[in-house]
Amino acid sequence: MTAQHWTPADIPPLDGRTALITGANSGIGYRTAQVLAQHGARVLLAGRNPESLAKAAARLRADIPGVRLETVELDLGDLAAIRDAAAPIAAGETLDILVNNAGVMDVPERRTTRDGLELTVGTNHLGHFALTAHLMPALTRSAAARIVTVSAIAAGWRSGDLTDLMSERRYRPMSAYAKSKRANIVFTRELARRLDGSAHRAVAVHPGSAVTNLQRHTAAGRTGRLFVALAARTLMGSADGAAWPSLFAATHPEAVSGAFIGPAGRDQTSGTPRPVPLPAGADSPDLGAWLWRESERLTGVTFRIPGFADRTSAS
Repeated sequence: MTAQHWTPADIPPLDGRTALITGANSGIGYRTAQVLAQHGARVLLAGRNPESLAKAAARLRADIPGVRLETVELDLGDLAAIRDAAAPIAAGETLDILVNNAGVMDVPERRTTRDGLELTVGTNHLGHFALTAHLMPALTRSAAARIVTVSAIAAGWRSGDLTDLMSERRYRPMSAYAKSKRANIVFTRELARRLDGSAHRAVAVHPGSAVTNLQRHTAAGRTGRLFVALAARTLMGSADGAAWPSLFAATHPEAVSGAFIGPAGRDQTSGTPRPVPLPAGADSPDLGAWLWRESERLTGVTFRIPGFADRTSAS
């Protein structure tokens, strides 16, 4: 089965495996959780709003008789909350699939997380960096864990350069988003290097274009909302199709560690998943090692991988 002909119907049985998906209460995250559960996985729905999580869990229980699921209250903009949410899972669970899916986009003015980090990069990259670090004991208990991090086409924009990571010199909403999405890829590539020689895989994906709750943060006002409405009819796909790259990366043997997976359709906006080119410079070992160190410094989280030497790609 090649990526050219793949659909989620080709996912093998996932009985006995546990998956955690961030932002799982709606959109791409919900659809990812739904499909994994339909194929037998136990799913942990992670999200910030407990009411939304409860509604999502109720929908899944109604849709999939006998589904095994739990909810995890998780605020990616609060490092203490991330640590506390991950602690019971890291203490004794085996986690086979982690999908770092949640995110914010186009925040109109520069805002910060509870810990003083720029909100977009702080949530989309640093929050997931800290979460993945805290969950590594559970992930390394798996025989072959998959760590899937959802990036975006915006990762390739020139404005996504990782200098001024916290946008302290200049803040532009979509530049901050592009930085966060490039950081997702650079982090994934560095994690893949550090996992080299193991059966564990770190894979980055982009979903193409889809209208989801991510657009609720748009800074462009009425004009922006009209653009999104028009794009929904012409360019953007559904959250269903946009979940395919995440699902492929989480389950398919051809999703190798360090790969970047996106839709195969025109302009990578929709279609069956396939490996796509990395943004220029995103594979630099020097950049990967720098971002890892900077992420540890900004979050205060020391990211170690149990069972592996403390290796860096550019030491």
